[in-house]
Amino acid sequence: MGAAEQVDRTRARVFGEAAELYDAARPGYADALVTDVLAYAELGGRPAVEVGAGTGKASVLFAGRGVPLVCVEPDPRMAEVLRRNTGGYPQVRVESGGFEEWAADGREFGLLFAATSWHWLDPARRWDLVHDSLGPGGAVALFWNPHGVLDDGPYDELAEVDRKFGMANAPHGQRAPFYGPEAGSGHPGWPEPECRQDGRFTDLRAVRYREEVWYETGRYLDFLASISTYRVLPQERREGLLAETARVLDARGGGIGMLRVNDLFLARRGA
Repeated sequence: MGAAEQVDRTRARVFGEAAELYDAARPGYADALVTDVLAYAELGGRPAVEVGAGTGKASVLFAGRGVPLVCVEPDPRMAEVLRRNTGGYPQVRVESGGFEEWAADGREFGLLFAATSWHWLDPARRWDLVHDSLGPGGAVALFWNPHGVLDDGPYDELAEVDRKFGMANAPHGQRAPFYGPEAGSGHPGWPEPECRQDGRFTDLRAVRYREEVWYETGRYLDFLASISTYRVLPQERREGLLAETARVLDARGGGIGMLRVNDLFLARRGA
């Protein structure tokens, strides 16, 4: 295992130490996205499986539509919150463990989805795992919710703060125009090329949803503090970075205006 993969695995398992904060602060996903995924999948009563369900930000949206759902989550602390959040849905089953070690045990799913978790899976195995989990014609839906800053003023000031503390890839690290109309643009790990190269999936589609939102300072700091690149910082450095970020936002009206993007990739397992 290379050093980069070790770092990624450390970041992938860091969320559990702040599971309640993650659940409270992380943004969800557009209702229209869920509608489009279910229209594409045409489940007809077949179950769905979610990869890296976290605390259930996406799980509850699909469960609320009556979807029978298996949620796979590697961190027991995240899974505890997930069980609480899905407790009102008897058709939801939470199964602990990493997806690479998880077994479908003969179950064939009509939909596999991953909400901001696909990039944590082993690139050498993930398409095999998806293929083997789905029945013929089963759908895969992969989605993320990146952000872009609407105004140049806070963008420039926050960029300076991030440089001071050595932070890269913050949610405010791009201006809103960076995200054009085409789904996947600006996304370095967009799965479409990998899926096409695999060759076992058909009917590839991509959709981008856009929404302008306002984060007041406290809410935005909680969001940042739930992100892996912030969680892995030494505590003193993280606290200094968040304090400087708060200073910028408070001086600019007590928050930040953001474009929130939901990017959705869809594909279907061949027969």
